[in-house]
Amino acid sequence: MSSESPAEPRTGLRAGVLGAADTVVMAVAGSAPAYSLASTTAVLAGTAGLVGPAALLWCAIPMLGIAWAFNYLGRVDVNAGASYSWVGRALHPALGFLSGWALVVSATIFMVAGSLPAGQYTLSLFSDSLAQNTWAATGVGAFCFLVMAGLVLLGAQITARAQWIMTGIEVAILAVFGVAALIHGGSAATFSWSWLWGFGHFGGVKGFAAAALIAAFYFWGWDVTANLSEETSDSKKNSGLGGLIGVVGVFALFEVITIAINLIISQDDIGNPDSPPLLTTLGNTVWPGVGGKILVVAVMLSTIATLETTLIQVTRSLFAMGRDRTVPGVFGVAHRRWQTPWVALAVVVVISLGLFVGSNALGSVNTILADAVSAIGLQISVYYALAGLAVVVAYRKLILTSVSNAVFIGLWPLAGAVFMGFLFVENCMTLPGAQLGIGLGALAIGVIPLAWYWAKGSAYYRSAPGLLDASELSGEPSTEVIGAGSTGPAGAAGASSAS
Repeated sequence: MSSESPAEPRTGLRAGVLGAADTVVMAVAGSAPAYSLASTTAVLAGTAGLVGPAALLWCAIPMLGIAWAFNYLGRVDVNAGASYSWVGRALHPALGFLSGWALVVSATIFMVAGSLPAGQYTLSLFSDSLAQNTWAATGVGAFCFLVMAGLVLLGAQITARAQWIMTGIEVAILAVFGVAALIHGGSAATFSWSWLWGFGHFGGVKGFAAAALIAAFYFWGWDVTANLSEETSDSKKNSGLGGLIGVVGVFALFEVITIAINLIISQDDIGNPDSPPLLTTLGNTVWPGVGGKILVVAVMLSTIATLETTLIQVTRSLFAMGRDRTVPGVFGVAHRRWQTPWVALAVVVVISLGLFVGSNALGSVNTILADAVSAIGLQISVYYALAGLAVVVAYRKLILTSVSNAVFIGLWPLAGAVFMGFLFVENCMTLPGAQLGIGLGALAIGVIPLAWYWAKGSAYYRSAPGLLDASELSGEPSTEVIGAGSTGPAGAAGASSAS
């Protein structure tokens, strides 16, 4: 047992409030297709040029491997901490904490990277000049952020209902305008299959690694389904499946829109900071005078929606950590009425609002976004890579029992882990000092709570590696069995229902 005194009686998370369709919507909302395209396409174009679609493709393949890893890990351990719990029990507790901490800091940084554009795009509906005012964008973005925090406090079911509306409208707009743009065509460039393969056009290994790191940011967020596992019905099936479908769906949207932008907008205009927003130009090309505003609405909804899912990820991760006493135990307290981690939410909101104000010293919204995208890319590479390794270890006795196991539990997740590790190492050697400092510095801060709670005797760190073991699953790992030695925080969720 931990040397800390027990926390006061608490409730857990509310079990079974999300269904299979809800998880798909949450996965898409977490990746925020419209926001990712609006905020990151210019950065990707500056790195990869016309072969941006290829960077997305070559990142999507290993990312699906990580999604398979999350799918199978979720079958043997239902835990709101997701990779924090899986990596800690399969590989080593310290690596598990590092995995969870990487998610926490990346999500916290994203509160700024997401809230500022939310304010900017909202203001652009009324005034282009006001939208370029960083302080005004900060104020409106903070307001949107607080509204989403309120919805997250009220519970996953309320959150999912909001996402059905926001993400449904966003995806419909992107699909209609993307297909229309491809049919319309453009004069900026002629389509080439090299855009999809990219071989010889990335500028070597360094160029490819930089482009792929940015592409990883596009996809990040689909794994919110894993953090919602304790609140999802038939979670061992639905959480992982929702993530897989989400990755495939957003990849299709990313490719269609990125190719359309290549056709319609020249590379010089894409890189020109004085040019109108890319999606505004795309929309006005398809539907002059109105289309740009409609796509701005899609971006605004997408940004607000992904703030909500990111808040879910960071608060559920902190909840699981608090429950295990690897951060202050108060983070593991859920609200008695709404059964949501309200303490974790309150702390994240306060820190994020402070970062909103402090970020203004970094310069324009575009500068803040460019630094944040690369920093977050480094951090998510860490916990995705560790999850890819964890599934191979957890299922090591079953991987060679069939061809499908070898591919979907072994080779594909392992390839995803190697790819993410490659991105981390290569970009550590090439990123500018500011971006590297934000990315690695935020990770390094995690050493402090890790050392503190390890020294205090947290039971989490006394657990032997290898506890997450799927060996009792026979043949194809489709039988819904919790692995031996599971701490079973899902049980906490069940207990909460009886509280």
